[in-house]
Amino acid sequence: MNLLIIAISAALVNNVVLSQFLGLCPFLGVSKKINTAAGMGGAVIGVITIASALCSLIYDFILVPLDLVYLNTIVFILVIASLVQFVEMLLKKTSPALYEALGVYLPLITTNCAVLGVALTNVQNGYNFIESVVCGFGTAIGFTIAIVIMAGIRERLEFNDNIPESFQGMPLVLLTAGLMSIAFFGFSGIL
Repeated sequence: MNLLIIAISAALVNNVVLSQFLGLCPFLGVSKKINTAAGMGGAVIGVITIASALCSLIYDFILVPLDLVYLNTIVFILVIASLVQFVEMLLKKTSPALYEALGVYLPLITTNCAVLGVALTNVQNGYNFIESVVCGFGTAIGFTIAIVIMAGIRERLEFNDNIPESFQGMPLVLLTAGLMSIAFFGFSGIL
């Protein structure tokens, strides 16, 4: 039951994009088309889940025993950067179209504060390995839900001629993100 609460909390209640405002760069940049947003969501699911697992193991079995806990941020960044390079090579080899569609936003997962934020939150909350993986997976699912919903809304708004000129483009995207954030705030009563 505790794992389910961690997963729901990470995905909906404390949504990394809409509640914590982490990972906004790919959220705003890649959410123009549903296919691209889903591809980015898939990449983020893989990276955050694996990064949570690796960072948990490194923290518990290397940093804590050697009393090097103060290096956790640097170590986590190195793990995340290596992981993103691996995902980038994998996508380039297996799905060149998705690799091209994600463009510059794929390497930006390295600097995506959501990935680092999850690893640091897992340590801060004292999660064990399984809880860290579940929290990472839940967070990544929440990111994917948010970016796919945003892409769906943006695709619908693209063909709307009734939008005032001053709201077209990024102002409307930011307004939509704010409204989505308010909607996701409704999940806070669940837990």
